[in-house]
Amino acid sequence: MGGPASTLPRSAPNRAEYKTKRYNYISPSAADPLPMPSPFRSLLPKLVALCAVLAVAGCAVAPPRTDDPLQHFNRKVYAFNDAVDKAAIRPVAVGYRKVTNPPVRRSVSNFFSNLRMPITVANDLLQARPKQAMEGTGRFLVNLTLGIGGFFDPATAMGIPDDDTDFGITLARWGVPEGDFLMLPLIGPTTARDVWRLPVDSYFFDPLHYFTSNHKFHHGEYYIPSVLYLVTLRAQAMDAESFLQTAYDPYAFLRDAYRQHRLYELYDGNPPAAVIERMQGLDQKGFDPDQLLEEQHQWEKKNDTDAGKPGSAKEASPPTTTGHG
Repeated sequence: MGGPASTLPRSAPNRAEYKTKRYNYISPSAADPLPMPSPFRSLLPKLVALCAVLAVAGCAVAPPRTDDPLQHFNRKVYAFNDAVDKAAIRPVAVGYRKVTNPPVRRSVSNFFSNLRMPITVANDLLQARPKQAMEGTGRFLVNLTLGIGGFFDPATAMGIPDDDTDFGITLARWGVPEGDFLMLPLIGPTTARDVWRLPVDSYFFDPLHYFTSNHKFHHGEYYIPSVLYLVTLRAQAMDAESFLQTAYDPYAFLRDAYRQHRLYELYDGNPPAAVIERMQGLDQKGFDPDQLLEEQHQWEKKNDTDAGKPGSAKEASPPTTTGHG
């Protein structure tokens, strides 16, 4: 998990609270890729090809990874993404929040969530989960009609579950190993397995891409929905910025939060205790949460002391973690 001390919450006072609270953070969603052309008439043979790939992939869920062999590269990409975010993306998200009110932002978020529901339905079918696929289809149709194009969410009031899955989860449920953790430029956290959801879900299942591929645009108008979706996601993530800002090691915090979030999606919010213990490192000899908490407290104390000194421009950086597993 790349140096467990790097991701301890500031407020965890003891071992029990560490075990229960450490994995309560949801990682920011990665930005979706830009549209890719995909004519509808070729969808069926492509789906057949996908099914063939999944058929030979296996059926047992691979154990989660806790190491980070590409950490040196990933940290550089994280620093790049953070700089781009501070310079361009976050200011736009701040402006978006200033010119809109919560009901408007909620309606825009509902629209994009409903628009992407066919991705979930298609992957539920690939995962051999017909019940969830039927529920997703019903949710999509209810919000599309009664919800006035998806801007409102009557499906939730009607008790229709809001499932969310993608091709990365599909591969995981068919036994494809997670692979190395990756931090991609302008995309964010993913893994060697999850990265395939970006081209596959966009090329096969995203309604926006079918729309743009069948209409001619001369001035890049097809980028507008993707940009608005990115701004919407970034505006939502602003509410969780404090977790990242107060983390012992922001990169490791984001990495572990991403893995935790994907694990909960894979097991429908209820992963086995043994899997959680593996991700936390509790199954390894010599792992002592109390010692790690003490390291966290010492780092915070040093940071607070350094911040109070005249001429202190930066807070102390945590040591680079190497991962374990």
